[in-house]
Amino acid sequence: MFYVLIINTLLVAATVMLHYEFLHRIMRYLPTMKIKHSYRIVFGVFGAITAHICEIWIFAFGYYVMNRVDGWGSITGNYNGGLLDSAYFSFTVYTTAGFGDIEPLGPLRFLTGIESLTGLVLITWTASFLYFEMQRHWKIV
Repeated sequence: MFYVLIINTLLVAATVMLHYEFLHRIMRYLPTMKIKHSYRIVFGVFGAITAHICEIWIFAFGYYVMNRVDGWGSITGNYNGGLLDSAYFSFTVYTTAGFGDIEPLGPLRFLTGIESLTGLVLITWTASFLYFEMQRHWKIV
């Protein structure tokens, strides 16, 4: 169980740091772009989506590895154990869309809960960031 806790902590730390780096770089780059601010926001949205996709893949690798190690739990249902199935599962958990066709068992369940919480916080962080960027430069007519 100790190793599961360590893996979960490392996955969350990696995703939070990645998200911070993406948002930090977007924030520094947006003002330097030589286009209208409304188009800069679109760039920011695509950057944020890219960050979220990378974060989902980090968790997907975690599911993929943990599912293959004895004693760390398993994933059942419409799941063949492949990396793409792990990514699909991670997308549904991260976005809190829910899952019904795939079910985690054993200690692996803790990662799904932590990923849902992490996804919720990071998606909210992105929304706040983009709202702040829009408020800074958009003029109300």
